Amino acid sequence: MLESMTGYGSAEAVESGVRTLVELRSVNNRFAEISVKLPRQLLSYELEVRELIRAHFQRGKISAYIQMQIDDEQPIAVSINVAKVQAYKALLETLKREAAIDAPLQLEHILRFPDLFDNGTNALDTAGHSWSFVKTLLLDALARLKAMRRKEGEELSIDFRARIADIEEMLHSITVLAADNLETVRKRLTAKVEAVAGKDIAYSRDRLEMELVLAADRLDITEELTRFASHNKFFLEELCNEESGSGRKLNFLLQEQLREANTIASKSQNATISQKIVQVKEELEKIREQLQNIE
Repeated sequence: MLESMTGYGSAEAVESGVRTLVELRSVNNRFAEISVKLPRQLLSYELEVRELIRAHFQRGKISAYIQMQIDDEQPIAVSINVAKVQAYKALLETLKREAAIDAPLQLEHILRFPDLFDNGTNALDTAGHSWSFVKTLLLDALARLKAMRRKEGEELSIDFRARIADIEEMLHSITVLAADNLETVRKRLTAKVEAVAGKDIAYSRDRLEMELVLAADRLDITEELTRFASHNKFFLEELCNEESGSGRKLNFLLQEQLREANTIASKSQNATISQKIVQVKEELEKIREQLQNIE
């Protein structure tokens, strides 16, 4: 099954008042190139994120973005940090004693310290401990990205099949024309031999007949047409391959198809065959452009 290198996948959920968003974007690239952007709470997991992505995809430029923030829809739980209140109170009592201040310690003095209360924002500081939750979201986003890449790959596969079918039809026409082409060439060469013989010039008939055979052999495109048909067959079979990574093999087969098309064009002395080969190469070039986006 073909898989495109272009796609998008995301997953989002809330845990312990923290909303986590995982976004994955993929575009075509010759090799696997992975870039990761993580919040500071997850920086220690960057290598694991990269390995998870690499396990799913062989080619493509993949960007991973993970964002964590307090969920606005969740009520913020506010509580007193008792340990800090006691520590600040002891600190102020020591300050009064050392400075010989007789004024009583009041609540407003303690409230000047801003971190006496714990709220939902502290959940972000411990979010790294919920890596298993983030990992689940990442795997979900990876599955969605892969599904989108495969869906686009299926669309490209349909396009490839249609173009190969058109190429096969043109090759069939070329095969018919090639049979007539050989006969035309034989008649033309025979006429030239008779014209030379008519001038009473000494010649070797055996040699001329050999030249006729060699010329016909040089113009024969049967072998190229047979190989071209074989490449088309393997190309269509590879489209049904369930394993990923078909892009490289399809590119190789396409190069061989272009090679046969060029050879046929160089051998043919028939204008109609030349025109049809130009059309075949146009279809192959369109396939080549699309193959650049196949994993």
